[in-house]
Amino acid sequence: MNTDIFGLAIQDYYTSNSPEDITVIAPDFDDDLIPIAYLFREYSLMPAIEQKALELSYGTVLDVGCGAGSHSLYLQKEKKLNVKAIDISAGAIRIAHKRGVSNAACENFFDQEGSYDTLLFLMNGSGIIGRLPNIDYFFTQVKKLLHPKGQILIDSSDISYLFEDEDGGFWVDANADYYGEMKYKLRYKGDESEWFDWLYIDYNTLVNAANAHGFICECIIKGENNDYLARITAKKNTL
Repeated sequence: MNTDIFGLAIQDYYTSNSPEDITVIAPDFDDDLIPIAYLFREYSLMPAIEQKALELSYGTVLDVGCGAGSHSLYLQKEKKLNVKAIDISAGAIRIAHKRGVSNAACENFFDQEGSYDTLLFLMNGSGIIGRLPNIDYFFTQVKKLLHPKGQILIDSSDISYLFEDEDGGFWVDANADYYGEMKYKLRYKGDESEWFDWLYIDYNTLVNAANAHGFICECIIKGENNDYLARITAKKNTL
């Protein structure tokens, strides 16, 4: 059992130590693969959603779940922004430092302090919320960190299409947990992580949650796979 699968893979890729794809395992779906090279991509190879988020970023930035640091490097080098990059993977943070990220730390978002103009959550950034009931805790933490005129840039996906039948009907049990709550574990070179929760949140549900906590949510851009980038800002006099 190894809890830092991403760290192992990122370090192997950076040091050319026979890197392999990460296998993503879910109880009810086929295994998926994450090519490690994708975590090292330059701006020109990023999806339009990520490019747009980086274009919109300003001021002091907290890059949450930074991985190998590709987003932070762009903001730091190309936009000359003050960026703090965080990830719970110690291995990823070591490589982010080596790649040139000035301020990178192995820290949890929910333990953060400080004030930021942009909170950046990319590569299905809503995943760190884990389960929908945790969204209140998420917005409580956001309020502590976000400058009154700041913004949250977060991407996610509506995965309801996974539960459609051949006639386009939606076959999720209405009495079950929210359909976007997924459970995964990762495998890399024989090592496996523990199971962890990961949240995909549809746009309307995110809008309602943001509104309940005094925020305005707008959809900036939609991707090709039911994914989207949202920009969340505080209503006047709420922070």
